[in-house]
Amino acid sequence: MRNLVFSLLYSTLLLTSASHGQQADVKVLMMTYLGEIEIELYQDRAPVTANNFLRLVTGEHLDGSSFYRTVTYANDRGSPRIEVIQGGLNQDASPFPPIRHESTAETGILHEDGVVSMARGEVGTASSEFFICIGDQPGLDHGQARNADGQGFAAFGRVRRGMDVVRAINRQATRTDSDSEYTAGQIIAEPVTILSVTVLEQ
Repeated sequence: MRNLVFSLLYSTLLLTSASHGQQADVKVLMMTYLGEIEIELYQDRAPVTANNFLRLVTGEHLDGSSFYRTVTYANDRGSPRIEVIQGGLNQDASPFPPIRHESTAETGILHEDGVVSMARGEVGTASSEFFICIGDQPGLDHGQARNADGQGFAAFGRVRRGMDVVRAINRQATRTDSDSEYTAGQIIAEPVTILSVTVLEQ
């Protein structure tokens, strides 16, 4: 029943926005055991990426997932160093195929404080993993050195309420071990469970 309600709401939002010639931005509420995070999705500016995230939300795929990685200036091994928290389905199989990369050069959504973006390996591999910026992180934008390919990451929304929760997650204790040397010391010892993510009525 819940899936049906969200699917109908999603369809209504798309039809309403289409009648006005663009997609209206949608807000979602993410409930974690440390508190609430309200996120605005930029469907008009980043339609591929925002709608992929919305599919994860309306299908309840993110319910029960977690924030499992915290990157700080002290534990980061990339260049330039960044501060973000990463969440999603972790190593579980994504319910959807990878999406086309929408770079910041295409969308104009820069990696500023509170911006939500997709984690990825190679270009075009983003699917169900996302991160939230803590402070401005220009190194994650198109043309910067964080990625060898220079394509940056695909930003698609922003935290509108709950950055205190984001920062609390960023401060969580981490393990020293990891499956990758690159993420050693960044894996949260007790991942912060995402209890639910729901679409907020407009």
